[in-house]
Amino acid sequence: MSKKVWTLLALFVLVGAVVLTACSGGQTVVEVTRVVTETEVVEQEPEVVEVQVTSAPVEVEVTRVVEVEAVNEEETTRKGGWLDTIVIIQEPDANAAVARLEAGDMQMYADDIGGEAALQAVASENIETRTQYGLFDELLFNIGTCADATMLNPFANQTIRQAMNFAMDRNYIAQELYQGLAVPKYTTIAEASADRARFAKEIRLEEAKWAYDLEKARGIITTEMEGMGATMDGGVWSFDGKPINIVFLIRNEDTRLLIGGYVATQLEDLGFQVERVERRSAELSPLWIESDPTACSWHLYTGAWSQTAIDRESNSSFEQYYTNRLLPWPLWALYAPVPELDEAAQIIYNGSFESLDQRNELFRAAIPLANEYATRDWITSRTTVVPFRNEVSVTTDLAGGVSGAQMWAKTIRYEDKVGGSMNIGLPSVFTEPWNPIGGSNWVFDMMVIRGVGDAGLYPNPNTGLAFPNRIERAELTVREGYPMAVSSDWVTLAFEPEVTVPDDAWAGWDATNQVFLTAAEVYTETQTALLKSTVYYPADLYTTVTWHDGSPISVADFIMGMITAFDLGDPASANYDESLVPNREQFLAAFRGVRIASVDPLVIETWTEAGSLDAENAVISWWPNYDYGDAAWHNMALMLRGDANGGFAFTPDKATAAEIERINLVAGPSLEVMAGELISATAEAYVPYAPTLGQYVTAEDATARYTNLAEFARRYGHYYISTGSYFLSGVFPVEGQAVMSNYAAHPDFANRFAGFSAPAFPVTEIDGPARVTIGQEAAFDVFIDVFDGPYAAADMEAVNYLVFGADGSLVAEGTAEGVEDGVWRVVLGADVTGGLAEGANRLDVVVVSKLVAIPGLASYEFVTAP
Repeated sequence: MSKKVWTLLALFVLVGAVVLTACSGGQTVVEVTRVVTETEVVEQEPEVVEVQVTSAPVEVEVTRVVEVEAVNEEETTRKGGWLDTIVIIQEPDANAAVARLEAGDMQMYADDIGGEAALQAVASENIETRTQYGLFDELLFNIGTCADATMLNPFANQTIRQAMNFAMDRNYIAQELYQGLAVPKYTTIAEASADRARFAKEIRLEEAKWAYDLEKARGIITTEMEGMGATMDGGVWSFDGKPINIVFLIRNEDTRLLIGGYVATQLEDLGFQVERVERRSAELSPLWIESDPTACSWHLYTGAWSQTAIDRESNSSFEQYYTNRLLPWPLWALYAPVPELDEAAQIIYNGSFESLDQRNELFRAAIPLANEYATRDWITSRTTVVPFRNEVSVTTDLAGGVSGAQMWAKTIRYEDKVGGSMNIGLPSVFTEPWNPIGGSNWVFDMMVIRGVGDAGLYPNPNTGLAFPNRIERAELTVREGYPMAVSSDWVTLAFEPEVTVPDDAWAGWDATNQVFLTAAEVYTETQTALLKSTVYYPADLYTTVTWHDGSPISVADFIMGMITAFDLGDPASANYDESLVPNREQFLAAFRGVRIASVDPLVIETWTEAGSLDAENAVISWWPNYDYGDAAWHNMALMLRGDANGGFAFTPDKATAAEIERINLVAGPSLEVMAGELISATAEAYVPYAPTLGQYVTAEDATARYTNLAEFARRYGHYYISTGSYFLSGVFPVEGQAVMSNYAAHPDFANRFAGFSAPAFPVTEIDGPARVTIGQEAAFDVFIDVFDGPYAAADMEAVNYLVFGADGSLVAEGTAEGVEDGVWRVVLGADVTGGLAEGANRLDVVVVSKLVAIPGLASYEFVTAP
């Protein structure tokens, strides 16, 4: 990264004489004087050289070459991103991507890759890889009952959805289709999560319960199909005199093409006629995301989800996949879990449990209930790699890799230079419309959105623990007894017997009059909350942070997010969207109040029933990040006007029902609507929600903002602005390209986040006897390494073990004994082995490190005999 410069130094040494042989004269110490013959400044201590002098002084010239590091000034002075431009290129084929990396046509492929492509990348001398643990596959079901009574959707039947677990050999998929770069997944708990260790026993029990058994699947499905009125005609399931045609949406860019083919074959074996629709993400998403499930235009989809950070608490694991409260999509609107699962999902999501014991019981109840509801069957958790050329440097997230990482654009660069352009490949570019309320949730789109965005807080890429980005510090006041701890000095944690919501806090919203309602107006009695979060922004926030159109950020940008959280799901709003009602209800379930304690400098207080085990992750910043991207108040104003006027809609539900476009800030017919609304808003000096925002925005402010946005749109052809270190400078949906350019007006130096180290992931191996005598003690050694060396015992939180018998039941559990750094021992006493039946058994070890949030897992099989 710094250029090596060779500097010639001539050393003139004044000595009496240089003795080449031994002599009888005494030794004299003389000082060597340095003369620099070039103008480069070299900081080096004077040298003292001992020589023997035997005669008259002789002047000797000594020439020495010294290697000096010359520092590129831009390493410490550059603002924004390290690169001048980033070009995102659509490349759906992983094998082709690796070939392009080898050729230098592409510097990074930001999607994870597996199979042969991964093996080629790992073996290449020109390519470096990083392991990603946060990507998992699912078989997603359309659970809708067909509106056409002559059609039958087998997967509207919950028991058939459950039975599909037995129809999939997950070990085969992991070992053969992924060539070992995946592990079977049976529950919603992510492998890249702390709860994978906390609930290892419960997860293993689910694995045993839903293990592969094709004949069991056949028996259950036969019973249920016949009960639904279907018949087996000529080996094919039929209904109303016609074969039941299963429309299977299969992604063809990655290993899911093979997974889809395998599952389709299994379904055919079970008597179903299967139509395999093999397409790319952009072609299939309108079907499974936007279509009416009751139209039964599809039945199954090879889905996959990517974590964007290490999941420390699994908050969304049940709420996102089994309830209708998080995603405003037609299929999700049908989700109606049993009350016990529904309640557990919401409490876990909000972190509103009273104790760790209650939290543990909620998870123990929700894990099996989620599998029984079976909106999807989990298949595999990938252990894949993200490849990039050797000259590239980037901070990756242990779970999210690059495409899911929050900070990738803050750190990506060439190792040996500042600036330049970099080509980054993705399987899809501009997959779905971009808008902050109901836009694209695709990891490919979100990678670019995060790349041009910013945040009040970022998750640590190794631990998932939040740390300040735009905020300066925070304070938390929490109800006594709640299990919260703090690890960082930027947040202060205090406990009080009661956390009271003040009467003047904003606690509700009057959509008709467009004003906030205070706690005194909303509640009939004084309210309390689990916690109060206070965030302090820097005093120079308004003078240093600007939107990409040049508009300085203001308190109105924060308040706009507060308003829309209430307004869009309110029937009294001009922008009412029925599909956003569950989101609003989810928000209100925990929210108790918010107050702008100070406008300048900005200080925001929030009272909520939503908590976290980690104080850092309980801080509420109110930075203008919405669910699907960022927005300033002025480009949000144009979206709200266009939505109210019927020009377009935020969500796919509302757009489909009204037969209008979904808002897309970067391409398509939405741009024309935005342009028209911009002209009108500028002419009116329009301030949205004027009774409230008008207190913080003047007509002159509005005019200046709209003028800036108009110029930005004229230059770059779109309306997506954020505050990150890069801005979106080129949008080419047809060509499949996005261009990001350095935002030199960004307040941060490019080197701000250069200090993140590689994750200290525990690599675990078990060694022990292959045969154990029943009733005799058996010892197993557990070796735990990190960076090719032993893992320090002081850095280990726990090393736990589970023993499963031949029938898959849990026989014993405990904690391993530390022997030395990197070595632990599991001793199974005679009482444990005496309880094992004759046959094959398994020892599982779960390693919990203090340095990374993802547990290390290892298994060892042994046979017991008399």
